[in-house]
Amino acid sequence: MEIAPAGTAKPNTGHHHLLIDTELPPLDQPIPSDFNHIHFGGGQTEAEITLPAGEHTLQLLLGDQAHISHQPPVFSEVLHVRVDPATVEKARTPASAGAGVFFVEPADGATVGRKVTVKFGLSGMELVPAGTNKPNSGHHHLLIDAPLPLLDREIPSDLNHVHFGRAQTEAEINLTPGDHTLQLLLGDHEHLPHDPPIFSKVIRIHVQDTASDKAPQAGPTADRRVSPPDAAVYFIYPSNGERIYPNSTIRFGLRGMGVAPAGVVKPNTGHHHLMIDVETPPLDRPLPSDLNHIHFGSGQTEKKITLSPGEHTLQLILADEKHMPHDPPVVSERIKVTVKVRPVRKRFRRW
Repeated sequence: MEIAPAGTAKPNTGHHHLLIDTELPPLDQPIPSDFNHIHFGGGQTEAEITLPAGEHTLQLLLGDQAHISHQPPVFSEVLHVRVDPATVEKARTPASAGAGVFFVEPADGATVGRKVTVKFGLSGMELVPAGTNKPNSGHHHLLIDAPLPLLDREIPSDLNHVHFGRAQTEAEINLTPGDHTLQLLLGDHEHLPHDPPIFSKVIRIHVQDTASDKAPQAGPTADRRVSPPDAAVYFIYPSNGERIYPNSTIRFGLRGMGVAPAGVVKPNTGHHHLMIDVETPPLDRPLPSDLNHIHFGSGQTEKKITLSPGEHTLQLILADEKHMPHDPPVVSERIKVTVKVRPVRKRFRRW
């Protein structure tokens, strides 16, 4: 077929429509035009678009001069793409004047063992868990043997950039013998440095290999799996306070751990559980399974659910192969959403 602008009535022609994170619309009606259905009525064959971090689907659908699908319809396969958070430029959260982060211990120049207790200090701001959008607040990130990352991007999460998304003020870390550098960087609810950024001076410590460090340590309790200090679960969609449709796809995010189906025993993994309109259940026993406590034991990272019109609360909890929350538990903030009532379209009879 041939590309032709919208409004051009010519056989075997059409123009592109890009479907983003949505299914094929009804094929006997004009293709919608919104953020999820983008029209290229000028006959364009390429475009630059901006997508938020996370998983997305893309699909092309050809439309005729009136934006209606052909017969039979001409559409592409669905592409699955992932936008790396590190590539997404986000609006930065303002920082309080005079705010600062610092090390309580160890001291600069200290000689320590391989297991190091690091204590963090914060002044002029409030410490809150990741995902909590609150003015003049943030949570700690520890940079180990690494320079400051880009300060207009989400802070990386790896062995050299350790996130403390549960608002921890101290942690025990393991370091190899030798010289190391440590630095603190405060991040906001989305792990983005503030404006201006709040970071400590770099301290240098020397790690010596002592006999006491080599002694066997007690393992985690048999009942609950241990989670890494930077693990966090959150909602990709919707966000807190958002208005959504009765049938909406809820998308789950996880950082610092991997997703594995229920029954699969693998360190630093778990699967999602969605709490709907309930308080956080006890976190020292297996999670309930009912209409308000939904298990995603196949390792799903999204689910289309149906909610009644009105206000609802949603919360995510990660759990191990036996549906037991980790130690410490990996729990999202409880968000509130409002389900919109779809307008009723009245039909008028023509006389």
